[in-house]
Amino acid sequence: MPIFWYSVLKIIITGSHGLVGTTLLSVLKSAGNEVTPLVRTGHDGILWNPPYEGPNPNAMTGCDAVVHLAGENIGVRRWSTAQKKRLYESRVNATRVLCQSLVSMDQVPRVLLSASAIGIYGDQGDELLTEDSPSGDGFLAKMAHDWEATTMVAQDAGIRVVHLRFGIVLSPKGGALAKMLTPFKFCLGGRVGDGCQWWSWVSVSDAVRAILYCLENESLSGPVNVAAGAETNVDFAKTLGMSLRRPACFPLPAFMTRLILGEMADALLLASIRVESRKLREQGFEFKQNQLATAFKELLPI
Repeated sequence: MPIFWYSVLKIIITGSHGLVGTTLLSVLKSAGNEVTPLVRTGHDGILWNPPYEGPNPNAMTGCDAVVHLAGENIGVRRWSTAQKKRLYESRVNATRVLCQSLVSMDQVPRVLLSASAIGIYGDQGDELLTEDSPSGDGFLAKMAHDWEATTMVAQDAGIRVVHLRFGIVLSPKGGALAKMLTPFKFCLGGRVGDGCQWWSWVSVSDAVRAILYCLENESLSGPVNVAAGAETNVDFAKTLGMSLRRPACFPLPAFMTRLILGEMADALLLASIRVESRKLREQGFEFKQNQLATAFKELLPI
């Protein structure tokens, strides 16, 4: 298999200041690639104004690949009607204007890797979900479905498009894990709801490795699940507690979760989404941190 990303002369990345984007940017640059962020302000990249205006196509001349990770933090605040509109526009509308710019280029990029989420499957209980599983119901599922559909114009222009359906990305620097650390460290952690719901997860380093693999592997296109493993929430909480040498005996009841977080509770914490990264594994990709305890040991040194 050709090491595609080593040969890339120019890679454009959105969301370069995010949880995954920060690490990806560093890895790509350290490998000698020319990496240019898309930015709203400043002089360290190409300007764009999502979700209203895409980048100037002429500014992206010579671009070989685009990694699109931008989108407002899904869990930063309760989902009011206005916040759901911001979340939707920051993904769907921003992707639309980006793709419009890409297809307007004299020579389009070879590949577009566009972030998505396993939330597209919705709450599916114990069912094992692959890339062939249908979309589910609810706000997250509809948003992810529309998010992916928006890239069709790029695919029609001959760009290889990969939809990176990320599971819960684990990092102590942000995201779900960072929010869980404080209560667990104070011995206040535990399962959420009945704890039977499946949480599909991937370490931030493996998420970046999967992105690089999708860049180099030209046979990968369409939806690609990015999840190293899946644990029930109760097992996830127990493993985190053991890794921090803390008990995990303070459950957060479902009604309290909904009282605190509203609609977001059911979509992000109580939904059961048991995902398998079938496409990546069939192509020979291996997650280095495929056991939760091992991932926590690397992420949370004590």
